[in-house]
Amino acid sequence: MTQPLLQASDLSVGYGDVQVIWKADLVVEQGSIVAMIGSNGAGKTTLLRAISGMVTPTTGTIAFAGEKIDTLAPGEFVKRGLIHVPEGRRLFAGLSVWDNLMLGAYLRRDRAAVASDIEHVFSLFPRLRERRRQEASTLSGGEQQMCAIGRGLMASPRLLLIDELSLGLAPKVIDELVEALRKVNAAGTSLLIVEQDVATALEFADHAYIVDQGRTTASGTAAEIAADPAVRTAYLGL
Repeated sequence: MTQPLLQASDLSVGYGDVQVIWKADLVVEQGSIVAMIGSNGAGKTTLLRAISGMVTPTTGTIAFAGEKIDTLAPGEFVKRGLIHVPEGRRLFAGLSVWDNLMLGAYLRRDRAAVASDIEHVFSLFPRLRERRRQEASTLSGGEQQMCAIGRGLMASPRLLLIDELSLGLAPKVIDELVEALRKVNAAGTSLLIVEQDVATALEFADHAYIVDQGRTTASGTAAEIAADPAVRTAYLGL
């Protein structure tokens, strides 16, 4: 059996005395697109933060490319190609689009490849090329999300985690982002997407997990999850 790119097992996560995640399991196969769906406050963001090393699990393990990484510092996750695009974009205020993108490559020393990658980001998001000298905080919401994703891509990810891909964005912009990420995935980068828009997530992903009250309560192919009567009632309004 092929070893998964990411395997999180029996994860429990909390902040101080407040437990948020209870014994969650999640797998991302190499080359796949996985969606984490659930209602607001279900624990999706906390689980993603644990997977990217931003918070330390109280129980469980995280293995990436067969290596146990859950006790490493967040920078070590980045070095291994596990890259997190946070909720709310979190661009660097006062810096240009170009500078924000280049900060994504702060650990890299392969200058020729970095130059090639920024051209690739501009080919995915032409508006970022047009606005490359503009202060990133003055972009529209959709352009800021493009910049945040582009910054993640500049880290040369093997697995790109994106928290709330479509939050607050117009349908046309969401379609542009999804199309760009399909190209990123086709080029070999695996994706783990947290998304409240369940219909968009299930149309985009290969595999999906439902997170409910801090637990991964169901998983399967996106088609299986979309056909589940409970999901159709609770999340799709059908």
